[in-house]
Formats: sequence, C-alpha cells, structure tokens
Amino acid sequence: MSVPDNAHSLKGTTAKTRKPVPRGLKMTGPVIFSYGFRPFFLGAGIWAVFAMLLWILSLTLGMPLGGSYDALNWHAHEMLFGFGSAVLAGFLLTAVPNWTGSLPVSGTPLIVLSGVWLAGRLAFLYPDLINFYAAIALESLFLPLLLAICAREIIAGHKWKDLKVLIGLGALTIANLTFHYTVITGGDIALASRIAVSAYMMLIMIIGGRIVPSFTRNWLNRNNNPRFPVPFNRYGIACLIAGAVTLLSWIIAPDTVATLLLACLAAVMHSARLIRWRGWQTYSEKLLLILHIAYAFIPAGFIAIALSAAGLLNTYSTLHIITVGAIGGMMLAVMGRATRGHTGNALNASLTTSLSYICLVASALIRPFAEIILNYFHTILAVSALLWIAAFALFVIEYAPMLVQDRRLRSGE
Repeated sequence: MSVPDNAHSLKGTTAKTRKPVPRGLKMTGPVIFSYGFRPFFLGAGIWAVFAMLLWILSLTLGMPLGGSYDALNWHAHEMLFGFGSAVLAGFLLTAVPNWTGSLPVSGTPLIVLSGVWLAGRLAFLYPDLINFYAAIALESLFLPLLLAICAREIIAGHKWKDLKVLIGLGALTIANLTFHYTVITGGDIALASRIAVSAYMMLIMIIGGRIVPSFTRNWLNRNNNPRFPVPFNRYGIACLIAGAVTLLSWIIAPDTVATLLLACLAAVMHSARLIRWRGWQTYSEKLLLILHIAYAFIPAGFIAIALSAAGLLNTYSTLHIITVGAIGGMMLAVMGRATRGHTGNALNASLTTSLSYICLVASALIRPFAEIILNYFHTILAVSALLWIAAFALFVIEYAPMLVQDRRLRSGE
C-alpha cells in the first residue's frame, strides 16, 4: 500500500521506507468515522456555508447571533476557530499517522472528538441559552484535545522535527483562549485575531512549503516535464524565519516602522519562494494550481500588513486578504486533494471543483474593497460572502458522497 502524495512527511520528498499506515481501520460502524479527514472536512464545509449564512442574516435582519458574545465577535471567532480548527483537525489526524507510522484515530475516539467540536459550535450559536461561561468552557475544549492527541503521536514516534507543527497548534489554542478572555473583559479582539491568523500563516508556510513543491514535482515528473520546482532548502528556512519574525512584530506592534520593513522583506522572500516552485507549469491541473494561488496570498498578506503599518490599509482589509485568500484558499485546496487521495478518486479537479476555486479566489480579491469603497460597503460585503458560500457549498455537494460513502483504494494501496 503506497502513501498518497497528500500525506508526505514534513521531512521532504525522499522519505525513508517504513511500514505504511492502513487507511480507514475502523471497518465497522459509519464510514465517516473511519478516518479523521472524513468528519472534520465535511463538518468544516457545512459550517463554512452555514456560519456565513447566519452572519448575513444577522447583518440584514438583525438576528441576535451569538447572544452576549456579540454577533461580530461570533463571526470572527467561528471563522478562525470553528471552521479553521475543523480543517486543521482533519488534516493533522490524517497526516500525523503517516509522519509517525502510528495508527490513525478512528471509531469511538474520533466520534468523541468530533462531538466536542460540534458541541462547541452549537453551544456558541447562542451561548446564553445554557450559560455564557459554560458555553465558552465547552467551546474551549476542542483545540487542547487535538493538541494533546497530536503531541502524543509525534512524541511517541520521536518525530522531533515535526514538533514545529505543534507550536502552531499551541499558538492557535492560546489565541482561542485569549479571544474568549478579551470578549469576557470587553477588550479588543484584534490581538487574539492576529495571533490566530499568524498561527495559520506559519502552518501554511511550513506545511505548504513542503507539499506544494513536492506535489508539483510529482505531477511534472508524471507529465515528463524535467523543469522541477526548487525543494525545501536553506532558502526555505530563511523564509520561515523571516515570516515568523514579521508575524511576531505584527502581533506585538502592528503599526510600527519595524513591522512595515519586516513585512516588505517577508513579502519579497516568499514571492521568490513561490516563483521557485514554478506553479505556472501546472495551469492545466487546477487541483495543483490552486495550491500555488493560495500560497500567493501569503506574500500578498505580508504586503497588506506593510500597508496597514503605513496607515494605507485598515485592519479588516488586511485580515480578510489573509483569512479568505491564504487560509480559506489553502484549506479548500487541501480538503479537496486529501479527500480524493484518501478515497481512491483521481487527483484531478472536476468542473465543480474548479468553480469552487474561482468563487473563493474572487471572494478573497473582492472582500478588502468593502472597507476601501465605503459607498458600496454592504454590496461588496454581500457579494464576497455569497462567493464564499458558493465555494464551500460546491465543495460539500461534490465531496460529501466521497466522505460518507467511499472506501475505495487506489491501485497499489
């Protein structure tokens, strides 16, 4: 049984021979709980649509979304820690067993973990119904549980180089707790939001920096194209360091000259990194091209941070360039590719998949203008939100059957 290319270790493309990890070990009970990507990718897709619909209803009809938590805080939280954490869980619960050679979480443990995530979403719809603080406590359980599971597997497997992923997950856990504390004390959620967005960006720079050139090389090799992307090397390490320092500066002092200069440097370095991956050669395969496009929003995000530090772009526009373009785009790309790879479907983008990518990229490009062209604020906001909904609705329509029914294996697995 071979390991699909969407499950490579962070160590690079030349993995050592090891015992392959069986897929879908829980052969009894619902198929959806046989592997981590199934319930969490499906839940993330549905929640991306449902949560955005609720946000639109709150804006247009004044629906009391989130109760005492406040609708705006609820929207920001559920995009970062509701939708985002589900995608991250689905990826890590699928990738970590391949990195460590351990058995994946499935069956009852996966049902419990999925139930904790779902309970957090339901409790947060209107936290005052059960108890405001009890709802926050319930919602806060999921990320620490996910961190504990991933830490146990990585440490037990002695995969010390993969601990960097735990740092990102730990930062996201801290950001969630900080977000709740800020809301409870009536503070500004901007700091917690920057921590969360920075954690996601670092994970994209780390994981995306491994899988994007690896997948690109494999595809080019299959198509007899010898002009391969540059693999992860010392320049990649320098890019990670530049990105980390910039994000730390953005978190602590977002409006300073230091942040502006560091963000400009990081934007240039990550643009060069992306060019070295030769993504334009993958135009004919949209399942691969979208990975390059999503990563392009990383240097775009650093440019937005620089503009914000210079007072030329507001905070909301900066955050949405990153959250919709880089985070949302990479998550949609990874969910589709991983689902196809682990259910035995061909690694080719269908028309539906391609349309979902177009909708999401358009949403990312349009959304920042809502705070720039204020006369059309609500119109731009509505169009961007509808494009987001369309992107993930298309994902659910196409991939839900694969996630709940398919248990096929590709040739050689």
